[in-house]
Amino acid sequence: MDEQALQGLGPYADAAGQQRAVAYFEQLKQSDEGWKLCAEAVMQGMYESDHIKFFCFQVLEHFINTRYHTAAPTDQQMLKQTLMQWLQMQTISGQEEKNFIRNKAAQLFSLLFIYDFPHRWPLFFQDLLQFLSLGPPAVDIYLRILMAIDTEVVDREIVHTPQEAQRNTLLKDAMRERCVGDLVNSWYEILKNYESSNPELTCLCLEVVGLYVSWIDINLIANDKYVSMLLRFMSIDVLRESACDCFHEIISKGMDPVAKTELIESVTKVLQESGVLPPKEDDDVDFIAKLSRLTNGIGSNLIISWQKLVKSRNSSNAAKTLQAVESKLPLLFQFLGHEDDDISLAVTGFAHDYIGVLKQINTKTEQQTNNMETLLYVVIGKFRYDESYNFDSQGEDEIMFLDYRRQLKVLFDNLTQLNQMMVLRVVHRVTTDAFRQWKTLKFTEAELAVRLFYMMGEAIPINQGNHFTADGGKGEIMKDMMRTLVSSGIVGHSHWAVTLQCFETIARYDRFFTMEPQHIPEILMAFLDERGLRHRHPTVRSRVAYLFGRYIKSVKTLLHAYSEEILKRIQDLLVIAPPENGHQLALTSDDQLFMFEAAGNIIVYSNYEPQKKQFLMKNLLAPTIDKFTTMYEKLLNETDENQQAAYAEIINQAISYASRTSKAFHTQQTIKQTGCQACYTEALEVFLRALNTPYQHQVLHSAVRQYLHRMIVCLDQSILPYVPIAVEHLLKKCDARDLHEFLPLINQIISKFKKTIVPFIQEVFMPIVTTIFNVLQQPVDSLDTQATRDKQMLQRSYFQFLQTITMNDVTEVIANQEAQNCKQVLLTIIQAVVDVNDPVMQKTCFNILKRLVEAWGGKNGLPGFSDFMYEYIVPACFMAPLKQTFDLGDAQTVLALGEDSSLLRTIYSKEEQNLTSFLQQKYFPSLPLGAEPAQAFCRAIQDMDNKTFKNYFKMFVDSAKKT
Repeated sequence: MDEQALQGLGPYADAAGQQRAVAYFEQLKQSDEGWKLCAEAVMQGMYESDHIKFFCFQVLEHFINTRYHTAAPTDQQMLKQTLMQWLQMQTISGQEEKNFIRNKAAQLFSLLFIYDFPHRWPLFFQDLLQFLSLGPPAVDIYLRILMAIDTEVVDREIVHTPQEAQRNTLLKDAMRERCVGDLVNSWYEILKNYESSNPELTCLCLEVVGLYVSWIDINLIANDKYVSMLLRFMSIDVLRESACDCFHEIISKGMDPVAKTELIESVTKVLQESGVLPPKEDDDVDFIAKLSRLTNGIGSNLIISWQKLVKSRNSSNAAKTLQAVESKLPLLFQFLGHEDDDISLAVTGFAHDYIGVLKQINTKTEQQTNNMETLLYVVIGKFRYDESYNFDSQGEDEIMFLDYRRQLKVLFDNLTQLNQMMVLRVVHRVTTDAFRQWKTLKFTEAELAVRLFYMMGEAIPINQGNHFTADGGKGEIMKDMMRTLVSSGIVGHSHWAVTLQCFETIARYDRFFTMEPQHIPEILMAFLDERGLRHRHPTVRSRVAYLFGRYIKSVKTLLHAYSEEILKRIQDLLVIAPPENGHQLALTSDDQLFMFEAAGNIIVYSNYEPQKKQFLMKNLLAPTIDKFTTMYEKLLNETDENQQAAYAEIINQAISYASRTSKAFHTQQTIKQTGCQACYTEALEVFLRALNTPYQHQVLHSAVRQYLHRMIVCLDQSILPYVPIAVEHLLKKCDARDLHEFLPLINQIISKFKKTIVPFIQEVFMPIVTTIFNVLQQPVDSLDTQATRDKQMLQRSYFQFLQTITMNDVTEVIANQEAQNCKQVLLTIIQAVVDVNDPVMQKTCFNILKRLVEAWGGKNGLPGFSDFMYEYIVPACFMAPLKQTFDLGDAQTVLALGEDSSLLRTIYSKEEQNLTSFLQQKYFPSLPLGAEPAQAFCRAIQDMDNKTFKNYFKMFVDSAKKT
């Protein structure tokens, strides 16, 4: 072997050495003699290096997988001898191989087993069993080989082909017939001989038993001899976890439901009689976790048996099995309520399955109702935070607990579905007591009570968005809990997690305050003082800002008496901080967005006269305009790039705040009624100056675009005078991303104003299109994935722009361009349909063409369009789907094809016989179709309705592609 190349396998080899080693590895794999060199190295123990040994085994593995089944019998025999000799060497070597070497060797044995057992190597297992007397190394390899065979033949998590599945079935049948009894006896002897001297080997053997018990005769393992041994192991610290896992595999075996119930009951009985179940207080936590998993398996498997018996209408045995299930519930409650969350989590499957059982039982016994309530109390108790939970810095433990809580919530929600009134009464009892005495409780108890009430909002169905009008007394219970929460003052709790949960709950149940508005002042004060927006903890302030905005929006029509007071109290929270003063505001800039929106809602929905509303809105917007003006002047005079960015960010914030106040207006009618139009147009005149900036244009253009989007919604035609100047500046210095973000604004303008805006859009159409073409033609570094993605997005946006024009019946924007420009635009659509492998874009373009045909096709259509249609559009309808890249197995592509068929039907509706004549006489002869398919197509497009033709066209394309 190439010793120099082998040096590259070590951990300290340089890149060149590693590259040479890899090349040598490939050479040996492909060479007819390479595997023999490696076999000789293995057989003679030529190398001490683990990396070289593993390297040799990999070459042998490649030979087995690729050439072994066609190799000469002498070569096959040589490989078997190599592995058997290596196995023998392990028994006499004083040094044990590393685990990864032993596992790789075991894998090779398992591959030979697959190819040679039982025909070429009928004594495979007997040959292995004869080594067991040679001591632990041989036993270890034997067990690893059995595990590797399980992986290749049995493991259900590995996906097998039908041929492999059939092969595996035959292998298991052969093993059952020839050797399973010998294997089972060997396991028993290993367990007996090594339980004291070699616990690692014993645990490995127990793992093997657990793997094989799923498909061998259960009576070989579930007998007095084995069970008594496993029970003995349950009292030995180093063995009991593995023994517990083995019991779990035994009771999880697929069986007839009656026999399965009997097996589980017998196993449970011996575990209880021997004192293993229930666990003792001083048992090790890891062992209790294993017992919890075992209990979960016991419960879930019994329930599977019950379901099968119910399905087969075996009512007597189903009743016995259900009794067996419910006799295990004390164990379920004990493990589920354990202080260790991992132990609790292990039985959530059993709990979930039992709830599923109760859902199927129409008339429940009193005991079953008690079981539900007990389970509910256990689940509620486990929702409680541990006092050591770190709310300020969530580490792994905290994240795991939150995930565990999500699992518990699934149980809670399912229990609620099972019996809403029971859960509601229990939660009412727990929360009411806690709300009334929260000052004497631990914060964890207070938080739990508020969270339980909060969760009821998701657990019980709402009546038209209102939790407080539910029938059957549920609404009254919810009202009572809400009243108690509000009046208790628990929102002022010293722990911020409790306070925040209170605000979350208030925002969730905001409909309550429309029914009982007398509580609004109390809650407003909580939002506005140190309990809410001025809380000492930034997390609370930030979240409460959002919740305050939501709450105000919900009760906006009930705030008339408090409007001015609220605006006065939040004044300091609306201050826009300059970047240089270093003053830390109570809220972040994102939080302030919600505050400005809330202020806008308060003003708009107050009962003031329009003049007063206009005055208040001007006062609200004035600081944003002033801050914009100040910062913009500083930006123009600033040379430091970092400082420019800081000023631009403040300008962006100022515009965003002004934009956010307009969220209170849903239509132009609302803004007219309030008399606030002038406030926003004046602000717009100021903000448009930002489009002239020589610095930070992307940030500022983005802010102005967002403001314009809002104004198009609110101002109606009074915004039209400002559109030309905005568009002119937004088109300057554009890159792909700028244009991609600009085009939705144009689309919104077209959709909103339609025919009114046609003269302007007609004028700017070609400048927009030319700018897009220029940007798309700019070269991009192939490694710059972001730039490539930006271009793709711009291309999509371009066609969405054209689609918007056609959808809003303003196609004259394109038609009135110079003929050459018009044709250039139309050809880009054809090119996208035929050449771009993007079904979403193709669908859009087919749709554009269909609408153009509807508008311009036929006798009285656009002059020259008919020629274009036959020269380009009709051929494109066939060229696109007949391309190999047009994948009819892809859902998006099928949608594009549907749009294509719709386009063809639209052309036929305009052209009728002209189209079929063109297809038969000119176009179809150019395709390798044949006369009959061509005629059939023409008949189909004439006779079929749209839906039938769509299905036909798909079959036509599929058939034509095969031709």
